[in-house]
Amino acid sequence: MRIRLMGLVVCMLSMVCLGSYGSYLDNPDARAFMQKMMEQHAFSEEELSALFGSATKKESIIEAITRPAEKAKPWKDYRNIFISEKRINLGVQFWRENRETLQRAYRDYGVNPEIVVAIIGVETYYGRNKGSYRVIDALSTLAFDYPKRSEFFTKQLEHFLLLSREQRKDPLELKGSYAGAMGYGQFIPSSYRAYAVDYDGDQVADIWDNTTDAIGSVANYFAEHGWQQDGDVVVALSHGDGLQEFNRLKLDKKAVELSKNGVKLPQQLADDTQVLPLKLQAKNGEEYWLGLKNFYVITRYNRSHLYAMAVYQLSELIKERIGG
Repeated sequence: MRIRLMGLVVCMLSMVCLGSYGSYLDNPDARAFMQKMMEQHAFSEEELSALFGSATKKESIIEAITRPAEKAKPWKDYRNIFISEKRINLGVQFWRENRETLQRAYRDYGVNPEIVVAIIGVETYYGRNKGSYRVIDALSTLAFDYPKRSEFFTKQLEHFLLLSREQRKDPLELKGSYAGAMGYGQFIPSSYRAYAVDYDGDQVADIWDNTTDAIGSVANYFAEHGWQQDGDVVVALSHGDGLQEFNRLKLDKKAVELSKNGVKLPQQLADDTQVLPLKLQAKNGEEYWLGLKNFYVITRYNRSHLYAMAVYQLSELIKERIGG
């Protein structure tokens, strides 16, 4: 009897830790979401009940999203996560294995191969780490148990269920990141539905397992967000004298304005070039850069200046190894 009572106590404590409800079927926000999906998208109550009866809240997801590396680490430490000999060498290997597709994407979308390779390298180690969380758990946790971003992730959950139906995938089987991003390029569901392309002609846009579709989809995403073919990404400055704001992800300054404030600019910058000043805490002190339009486009993929710089520097190192 004592053992059974202890077991009951442990069970009750576990329920408290999970919240005031046993499953998302008892969560009022989840119930409201289910009703919307039935009314607006013709999902059945039976399939939604099976789905949200299985979905599980994950505290590790809440912890991860509140402490992203982009906010917790300075550039000198953040850079080391993504710039390594192994990641560069695997990028060279990925490029060589997919050279024809990368070149076709360059012709079709105008997006440089090294950028596509670097994105996939930073996001999933070239497909080796696509995420271990069930997407339904990640998005349910963030939609219904993370009020700060509830609206955004509830919309992503809607897109995810629609995507699963369109792709004829079991939503309980699909895995991704703690934020619900999926596949080689880690597209969130809304981006998957908007930008993923069927690049091998098999009538399915599959970025989970198909490298051809993944390459085409990343290139399409960048093209749709304004990538300038063969354009510069950043330019280095020798010092930060005359600069007043840093790391704002807005192209709301022109080179001529900085020049008037005493900033010594590289000669190749035209007066009307839109720029965003960057200051990075590097290993040997502060570094100053100007992000250009293509740098801004990278931040549309992940809204972090550290992320964009990591992608850029990795891309340059991979391109150098390939031979320019």
